[in-house]
Amino acid sequence: MKVYLIYLLSFFMIAEANFRHNDINSFLDELGEAQDKEKFFKEYVKSVRLNDQKVNSVISLYSNQEILEEYYAGVEKEFHGVPILLKDNIDSIGIANTAGSLAFKNNLPKNDAPLVSKLRESGFIILGKANLSEWANFRGNPSTSGWTSINGQTNNPFNLKYNPCGSSSGSAAAIAQGLVPVSIGTETNGSITCPASVNGVVGIKPTVGLVSRTGVIPISETQDTAGPMAKNVMDAAKVLKAIAGEDPLDSYTAKIPQDYDYKKLTDLDANYLKGKRVGVLNSSESSEIEKGLIDKVKKVLEAKDAVIVDVEFNISSDYKAAKEFYVLLYEFNVGMKNYLKGRGLPYKTLEDIVEFNKANADTVLKHFGQEIFLESLKATDTEKYLKEREDIGRLAKAQIDSVLEANNLDVIIGLTRNPGWLTDLENGDSRGDDGISWANGGLSAVAGYPHITIPLDFVNDLPVGVSFLGTAWDEANLINAAYSFEQENKFFPIPK
Repeated sequence: MKVYLIYLLSFFMIAEANFRHNDINSFLDELGEAQDKEKFFKEYVKSVRLNDQKVNSVISLYSNQEILEEYYAGVEKEFHGVPILLKDNIDSIGIANTAGSLAFKNNLPKNDAPLVSKLRESGFIILGKANLSEWANFRGNPSTSGWTSINGQTNNPFNLKYNPCGSSSGSAAAIAQGLVPVSIGTETNGSITCPASVNGVVGIKPTVGLVSRTGVIPISETQDTAGPMAKNVMDAAKVLKAIAGEDPLDSYTAKIPQDYDYKKLTDLDANYLKGKRVGVLNSSESSEIEKGLIDKVKKVLEAKDAVIVDVEFNISSDYKAAKEFYVLLYEFNVGMKNYLKGRGLPYKTLEDIVEFNKANADTVLKHFGQEIFLESLKATDTEKYLKEREDIGRLAKAQIDSVLEANNLDVIIGLTRNPGWLTDLENGDSRGDDGISWANGGLSAVAGYPHITIPLDFVNDLPVGVSFLGTAWDEANLINAAYSFEQENKFFPIPK
């Protein structure tokens, strides 16, 4: 009996190890060794369903047949057969794009979003859709990150009672579990970087315009972007390279510099930080936990022979501050009207969705309301909007650029976000338990600048990340800095 129990335990340990796909290469190796590809993908999809039951990071998956057909269609492409999950606010033919809302359960796109087309062209298999915060956490208060009326609550893989942060919660939690090696999230303000940090994975929020937003359910024209998540920097960089580029339907992509070198996104150097001037965001008001983490950051930088300069931002960003929030409210109303055109849905405007939510309040509004939707309907002052947009964008860009220039810095580094907090569906996000709370990246979001986060360490058995910030179109520099740091820190947390 004892021998049988040991054997049984060993079997489950092996099964768990096999279902974890922590990077692109390991998945490709396992796929390459499989004699029967149809059986391999069937068992793989089954393992995703089974192993996600407690975390609940996935909303929907394509059928086994559709996945197999896409595999055979991608022969000789660079990432042939690598599965990837999309946040469920990105159009992909043949599967509903819901924004996590019951209102959009029948939103079946006629076309792939351009970023999805690029993924398919590179050989990635679109496995399905990841859960999120309903309407990307832009519906009402007090909202709970990772909850949707269509799929319920996504949990933090490191402690199921804790929150995965939002709104790309499922995209990050799926990576943390090893369900897929790579995924796509979207961010308006912290929605890639926060869940990446809280779930212990890499997240890249690129410069707004580097990746097309066409076919992505919008919040903000000036701040929205899609970006990759992965277990390591190299894999995230590979996905970013695959999805970056111009799109005639998204005018922001026309701002990509003519000499932008996409190849440099994956040309990474483990010794890149040597001699680089690095501004470390530090504050005299930091908690002891923050100071300890900053000390670790500095030790890693010292080991890489970087030049450390202590810096601070003079201003901060709170997306619900009056000016910033008005810009988002205005752009959301306009953006939704444009997205709904020609969709074949029973909604033409945001007001129609508000009415649906009212009619289905018992299920849709049972935990929090739609106050943000109602405020967005009132945000119609174009003159005020244009002034606020100019003011906040200029200030955010100037703050980042001035710190870089005044200190002759190559990169700015700071702590991404405090560890996850207890999920509370009735009272919403606390954004930090026991008074442990910090955040960087709001200025990068408002400025439309890149922000990369990678895992740094554990705090109370929950992962926290470190951020790499810079100016517009500086992805290759920031990715290299993050990669160099990662190779020294060697922190790749896996949930127990």
